[in-house]
Amino acid sequence: MSEPNGAFRCSPGFFGGFAVAMAFFTRLPVDPRARDDGKLADAAWAFPLVGAGIGAAAALIFLLAQLLGLGDWPAGLLAVLASIAITGALHEDGLADTADGLFGGHDRDARLAIMRDSRHGSFGVLAIVLSVLLRAAGLAAIGDVIHGGLALIAAHAASRAPLPAVMRALPAARADGLGATAGTPGTTGVAAAAAIGALVTLAAVGPVRGAISLCLAWLAIFAVALFARRQVSGYTGDVLGAIEQIGEIVMLLAASAR
Repeated sequence: MSEPNGAFRCSPGFFGGFAVAMAFFTRLPVDPRARDDGKLADAAWAFPLVGAGIGAAAALIFLLAQLLGLGDWPAGLLAVLASIAITGALHEDGLADTADGLFGGHDRDARLAIMRDSRHGSFGVLAIVLSVLLRAAGLAAIGDVIHGGLALIAAHAASRAPLPAVMRALPAARADGLGATAGTPGTTGVAAAAAIGALVTLAAVGPVRGAISLCLAWLAIFAVALFARRQVSGYTGDVLGAIEQIGEIVMLLAASAR
């Protein structure tokens, strides 16, 4: 059902869960009340599906840029910027805050305070710049519009698929942050997200390259999760954003390997 203003209302069940995930991860015209119709953890299974949609939109921009005669680098950069526009730089902001906090604070409380500060420091700015450049470089190295587009879909799906597992495995670092309000995904949601992310990746980039990319991405994500647990004793929304960014970077670089 749609509202007069064009926003889509959240309904129970499959579409309701998808709407909750889309309302959280994107700036698309989903009814903001979708966030209140269910906990984010209950929509965990939909994370990679929303990611695949974001990747598909970025792939379209990659295609259009190449059809206009732009080179691989400008096309790759525009595709990355398109995904940032769709998500409202949600994950990039989390990456920057995590980099500032985990590397700039001297103890747990200081790190969490830095991560909550909306201003970005040197570590945060460098993290965002490196993230954008590495993703654009991966797409530029792929070059081919079909392979690049499929890699974008796989990267965005696979980088969000492990988030439910992190939310279940790690405690919330704050009593009043995302971890406290999002809830804990069930084992079914964690397994479904992982399975959907894997299936999308294997279908998009092939069984061999897809399996290698997934293994590398999950290893990198596991390392980030362990580091967050050591530094702040759990996860925050910013940590989830950083994990998504690391996964996306690794996936695109792995897809670009010769």
